[in-house]
This record gives sequence, C-alpha cells and structure tokens, in this order.
Amino acid sequence: MTEPDLARLVARLTAACRAAGLPVGPDRAARFAAAVVAVDPATTARLRYCARATLIADPEHLAVLDRVLDGVFGGLVDPAVSRGDTHAPPVEPEAAGTPGAGPEHSAVRAPGSGAPRAAAGTAEGGTDVPSAAVASAAERLSEQPFDELSEAELRDLVAAMSAFHLVTPRRRSRRVQPHRHGRHIDLRATLRAARRTGGDPVRTLRRSRRLRPRRLTVLCDVSGSMEPWARALLQLLWCARAGSRAEVFAFATRLTRLTAELGHGTPGAALDRAARTVRDRSGGTRIGDALAAFLDGPGARGAARGAVVLIISDGWETGGPDRLGRQMARLSRLAYRVVWCNPRTRLSGYRPLVGGMAAARPYCDDVVSAHSLAALDGLLAALATPRPGDRG
Repeated sequence: MTEPDLARLVARLTAACRAAGLPVGPDRAARFAAAVVAVDPATTARLRYCARATLIADPEHLAVLDRVLDGVFGGLVDPAVSRGDTHAPPVEPEAAGTPGAGPEHSAVRAPGSGAPRAAAGTAEGGTDVPSAAVASAAERLSEQPFDELSEAELRDLVAAMSAFHLVTPRRRSRRVQPHRHGRHIDLRATLRAARRTGGDPVRTLRRSRRLRPRRLTVLCDVSGSMEPWARALLQLLWCARAGSRAEVFAFATRLTRLTAELGHGTPGAALDRAARTVRDRSGGTRIGDALAAFLDGPGARGAARGAVVLIISDGWETGGPDRLGRQMARLSRLAYRVVWCNPRTRLSGYRPLVGGMAAARPYCDDVVSAHSLAALDGLLAALATPRPGDRG
C-alpha cells in the first residue's frame, strides 16, 4: 500500500473506533500502522488480527472493535476465508470463477502492500454496504481545515468531537486516601485497627495523597483572522467540557471570561452566547495586553498557577512583541505547561517570523496546529503530556 493509502486506512479506522467509544489515540494508531507495514496482511482476517493486537487492550472492547471493522470494510468476506483457509492469499475474481464477482465483492490489495482497502459499491443483492455509514460527515470533513467549513458542516462534527476527552496530567492534591503502599503511616487508622487485636498494632495502615487532573485554562483569540478557528475549537471545548472543566477566556483587544457561557445548552446556543458576550471580536489583536490582564487578575488568583494553559491564536500582534514576550515569561513561571495552538503552522513553509509568535515561541512547551478534526489528536496529546520526570 502506498503511504497515502495507509494514512487513509488508519485515519478511517481510528476515527470510526473513537466514534464507537473506543479509547484509540494517536499512539495506538501509530502502532496499528506499524503492524500493517510489518505484517503486510493479505486478507481482511489478518488485518483484523493486526487491529485487535494494537488498537485495544481490554477484552470487553473486542466486540465493539469487530463491529467497527465490519462497518469499515462493509462486512466483506475474503475468498480465502470462504474456502476455510485463513492463511491462503485471496483468489482474484477471474480465477475464482464466480459469476458476477467484481472488485467490490473481494478484498482489494493496493500496489506495494497487502493491506486490503474497503471497496465502494453495494453488497450482494443490491443492498447498501455498511461502510456507507462510516462515510459520515466526520470522515468526509476530517481532513478539511476548519476555516473552510460552513456553520452547518461544523455542527455535523459535534458527535465526533464529543468522543474526544481532554485529559491533563495529574497532580497530588491536599486530600489523602488509604493506600497499601503509601508513603505515610495513617496513625489514626492503625490505632483503630489495633483495637481489634488487643491494642497491638499488628497491621500498619498507610495513606497517600490523592491525584487530581490539573486545571485546564484556555485563552482564545477571537480577532478577525482567528474567527473560524476559534468557533471550531470552542465547540470542541463545549463537546468535551464534562472531562475538561476548563476555564475559558476570549481576547482580541481585551480579556473576556466565557466559562459560564459555554457551561450549558447546545453547542450552537453556547457559541452564540459567547459571541454576544465578546464585544471586541473580529477586531485587532493585542495578545500582550490580554495576557497582562489575565495574569494580573484570574491568573494570579489561581487560574494559571500549576495549570495547563492553552493559547489559541495565530500570533498576529498589533501591540509590541516585547510586551508579549515579557507576559509569556510570567505565564511560563506560573503555569505547569503552556501549549500554543496556531492553525497556520500546518503550512509546510511556515516559520515563526511574525513578531508576536517569534516572541512567544521560546516560552511554549508545545506548538500544534489543530486546524482540522484529524489534527485534534496532536492537540489532545500535547495537553496530556506531563513534564519530564514528573510523577504527579
């Protein structure tokens, strides 16, 4: 299989797995692609084994994965399997002698690889192949940049975005819990247990501090150049709000808190409320001033301290780059990690030469594009990455 075909196969299958509720992230997708290259499966049965070995870890997910595979490949059966030989290569329709058999009724191998492709068309009897259901709006629009989508197409992605989970690294909280191998002895629990053994502390009970996900704080640029990207990524935050509990702020020339506006209702209604709340949207951008207002206000009160801070902006700064650099330095000292989402980084010739982005880049732990549904995996991975050596 040529590289674009392999990428298309992996993207289709992993997107369908996530839509079905399976925890398939970019790491598992990479393992699946490596397995396909190494095994070079000649039949869909072998491809199924590659998927089972790399895409799931829980036996309870096996039935869900099989349903996804049946949907992606249209429920097609390899001729080798129909002959009872799962290890034999598939027979071409002409050699099989099956009247009316065509490419749409067999596993198709791409040049250079044995990985089968799902063929378009209909199944026997003229009924629709189940793979037509997989060719959903999420699949059709997964590679399309958000700024090329209409509002109706963006709404079609709500279900796919709801399958994403915004996860941040964990931190130790002040609360403690019983733990078999905890670092500290729970003296009260040990003495209570000793009352059952005549006052002799036969068993020493321990405790450890609970782990909680770190706060996620989002600063979203809603200036004119960022409007389509901002709407798509704010919709992602709404769809994944149950797992993220993010604190959201918007800025163009001033800072506006949007957490309450995005906290309830449908995504369309929430985004409309947010648009009405932000008075300076679609105007110029003063990132340095907005960061200063954030760090002097909510950031100093805890919204930035020890948090994962996500900045969504293309880096166009109408203020002074030096001021932005100073505020980014302040932010990097307060925050646990700073992730910058710049959709223009998807361009192959992009260089951070614009004054604002050049001043901010040295203080960012990660810079991602998140310009399309397929590119959101990179954003989720950047938000979930802990600092080197951090054990929580």
